[in-house]
Amino acid sequence: MNHPESNHKPNSPSGWRKPAGQASLTEVHRSIVVPVTASFWRKLFAFSGPGFLIAVGYMDPGNWATDLAGGAQFGYTLLSVVMISNLMAILLQHLSIKLGIATGRDLAQACRDHYSTPTVWFLWILCEIAIAACDLAEVVGSAIALQLLFGIPLVWGCVITALDVIAVLFLQTKGFRYIEALVITLITTIAACFAAELFFSKPHVGPMLLGFIPSPEILKNQNMLYVAIGIIGATVMPHNLYLHSSIVQTRKFEQNPEGKREAIKFATIDSTVALMFALLVNGAILALAAAAFHWSGHQDVAEIQDAYKLLSPLLGIGGASILFAVALLASGQNSTLTGTLAGQVVMEGFVNIRLRPWLRRLLTRLIAIVPAICVIGFFGESKTTELLIASQVVLSMQLGFAVWPLMRFTGEKAKMGTFANRVWLKILGWTTTAVIIILNLKLLFDTFMPASALKAFYAHLGLPLPTQ
Repeated sequence: MNHPESNHKPNSPSGWRKPAGQASLTEVHRSIVVPVTASFWRKLFAFSGPGFLIAVGYMDPGNWATDLAGGAQFGYTLLSVVMISNLMAILLQHLSIKLGIATGRDLAQACRDHYSTPTVWFLWILCEIAIAACDLAEVVGSAIALQLLFGIPLVWGCVITALDVIAVLFLQTKGFRYIEALVITLITTIAACFAAELFFSKPHVGPMLLGFIPSPEILKNQNMLYVAIGIIGATVMPHNLYLHSSIVQTRKFEQNPEGKREAIKFATIDSTVALMFALLVNGAILALAAAAFHWSGHQDVAEIQDAYKLLSPLLGIGGASILFAVALLASGQNSTLTGTLAGQVVMEGFVNIRLRPWLRRLLTRLIAIVPAICVIGFFGESKTTELLIASQVVLSMQLGFAVWPLMRFTGEKAKMGTFANRVWLKILGWTTTAVIIILNLKLLFDTFMPASALKAFYAHLGLPLPTQ
């Protein structure tokens, strides 16, 4: 492994075309010591944290619109899609963990080491655009929450979200554990809010549990399929793959095959538990929409503001809407914390540009805030939903460019050594990759194809035109 602190070790993979540079996130690299002789639970606690930083990307405001639309329109049926997309995420994040621990490189560094310079710059620009798009959804989501809770205009709400830069800088000087603690606290807040919402909405437990069983109706009903594709597209976040392969290296474990194997095991447990938490949150949003809106004649609810206005009257609980907005604010702020870290990882990893942390985070935030303020200022606050949709489309465009190299690198024995993917994992991983890319291409096709051409295309196939 080619860390600055150690020369090329005999057990390191040697299939990289270029030598690695500095370690990923040098200021926190291997800063959390894992006790060698500790018990299982003590070691698991030492490795716990990075998975929850990743999980916040799977429950960010960009997911809310698709979950709300799915529950309001189709009841509990699409809970199975939420579960399947989460299982895909668990697999991909496991591969990201393997890459980071086995090679000592994050995914961005691995791309820089392997691909030509023009390809690396192309992938970096795409990734920066995806991070900005994800940040955009989170900034707008936080601004909507501030408006719903305190009546703050959306433009000023977007500006206020820049304060998270100060929070990240302060916490990182205290240690990476403080960032993880803040993220877990915000996740707990989101979960508690939705647990209360589900209690108030009194969902039908039997039909809700049956919703986790995949239904053939999803493939037969084009409108339902379209929303299902949106849920999958909004769930798997490309920048999380780069981030996870970096932050698993904050743990100081033994740099030998046994130590790496143990690190992969504990980091995967951490990631899986955290992503199951994300599954519960996304499932709760969809189940809440189903229980509150689907059977009350409000199947057309898709905007966050509409859901906020209707929840308290429909549930008969004055605080239901407030809890919804608090969860949204926690979700938006949580995601922006991890988004700024992802921005640092990809800039340093792809092009080895190292900026001062405050400058990097300020640039990341401005790239998201400026377009949000411009759109809201010129076109009005009614365009926030279109902004959220546009951000998910941009993420869909970038996803294949992150998943493909991840699958390629983790499948090569020259790079991964004994940690290379086995045949069954390659089949499962490439199948997941193909499904994600095909579904996202369909989402892009339906989004950008002119209405007349789209109508003619679906008519030629004998299918009804999907509604958005």
